[in-house]
Amino acid sequence: MALQDKYKELTDAAAAAGVSDLQVREQEGVLYVDGIAPNGAAKDQLWAIYDKLDPNFLSGDLVLDVKVAIDAAVTKVKVITENSNLNIRKGPGTDQPIVGKAAKNEVITLVNQSNDQWWLVRTEDGEEGYAYAQYLSPEA
Repeated sequence: MALQDKYKELTDAAAAAGVSDLQVREQEGVLYVDGIAPNGAAKDQLWAIYDKLDPNFLSGDLVLDVKVAIDAAVTKVKVITENSNLNIRKGPGTDQPIVGKAAKNEVITLVNQSNDQWWLVRTEDGEEGYAYAQYLSPEA
């Protein structure tokens, strides 16, 4: 099965959700999906479809690189780790690769409270990914 067929539900959902600059390309046995989601909920929906099509993301044949458009009404959260930096991951789960880190007491942008455990965040450097919610506190 071609990868574009395998992940057709995901790419169709991305288009339907209004992902702008949507690019889908297959290269060396990996399907790359890039674009800008209109909100965090749309990005979370894509991750949920990805998990359904490839439970626990085990195939390694898709790179989902969809960022979220941020508007002026953003929420800031503070990193409240004990001593270490907070890992920011590509997707919602400890099995996902680390794409960035946020330092203890750093204030970062909350894009979406995806679920009780994982929040979609963006650092000042523009790194976007999922962080474990227990280490984030809303800024007053």
